Amino acid sequence: MTNDAHEGLANATTRDDAAHALALGWNERLATELIEKKYYITSLQHSRRLGRVSRIDRGWSTILTSGVHDAIDGVERVRNIGAEVAVGDWVIISDDLEKIDHVLSRSSALTRRASSDTVRAESHTVAANIDTVLVVQAATQDPNLRRIERELVLAFDSGAQPVLVFNKIDEMDADGLSLMVRRVEPVLAGVPLLFASAKTGAGLDGLRAYTYIYDSAKSVASAPQTIALLGASGVGKSTLINALSGHDGQATGAVREGDQRGRHTTTAAELVRLVNGGWLIDTPGLRAVSLWMSNHGIELAFSDIFTLTESCKFRDCKHEDEPSCAVQAAVERGDVSLERLANMKMLVAEELELEEQKAVHDRAYDRKGARKKPKN
Repeated sequence: MTNDAHEGLANATTRDDAAHALALGWNERLATELIEKKYYITSLQHSRRLGRVSRIDRGWSTILTSGVHDAIDGVERVRNIGAEVAVGDWVIISDDLEKIDHVLSRSSALTRRASSDTVRAESHTVAANIDTVLVVQAATQDPNLRRIERELVLAFDSGAQPVLVFNKIDEMDADGLSLMVRRVEPVLAGVPLLFASAKTGAGLDGLRAYTYIYDSAKSVASAPQTIALLGASGVGKSTLINALSGHDGQATGAVREGDQRGRHTTTAAELVRLVNGGWLIDTPGLRAVSLWMSNHGIELAFSDIFTLTESCKFRDCKHEDEPSCAVQAAVERGDVSLERLANMKMLVAEELELEEQKAVHDRAYDRKGARKKPKN
């Protein structure tokens, strides 16, 4: 961090208006970028041109220009003309407060494949600048290990810290919880495992710990963090958000008795203020987890298998019937399940197919002349 960046952030904190940005999660990384781009936080704050995207509705963005709870005039609604934005993005608004001029770089992004039958080679970022992804499952049913693996890949690829959370623990007894832990342990890949009940409040303090950076020397919270909730409909995300935020801002719905599938109660991602001052991005319940290009997500979510591959005799081992295959040896010992290995292979194949689709899509896009080549 440069001295200029430290000075820019320090100067900002001495002004009441800049404190509004700090309450939204402003940090030194963003201060550095503003300085490099010759922007001044004080003037941007005075003119309400610096803010964070809290919601997107058909080409319009709702921008929070203040994170202070009782701030007046702390919201702007502007157009997304020519700007690719996601909930959680930090943006600079045009002088006339009509549209987004610039999107600051992201520290992380929860990105999946666009949910369309006709468009399969385009990405959709549902949350940006998040510190932790809470992968939420319902403890009222047997854990779907294959779905957990997929959601962990998505969370790892975001660049944020994944945490697996089982909600509705009030609906299970101690023996049921113990059995569930034993079943889920083989797919954790080093990810923290938490239990909570939005109904009784159990475990909520453990979740709140991820919404602030704490100064251990002073034993005080020093900076608000942003968490994102990821999970299927019916796992209780909206109820959990209401408990964490301290108000009933999210609609909730019951699950169907026949298949325990939930009804969609969240239809758009939204940045929600939490009761302790941290921030949370709720994402719509996903019926299917459609992955985008995996950076290292598959490798991290299946780290046990990737570690074993280093001991295989052949570099191009497919982990099927090759001699001296360390992965198959682990399967025979019971250290790795066949289902887990098969799911990893399926996700790798899915990624390769997506890369081919994207290459075809990009070539067609270029032929139409939609993507202009830069002039030398």
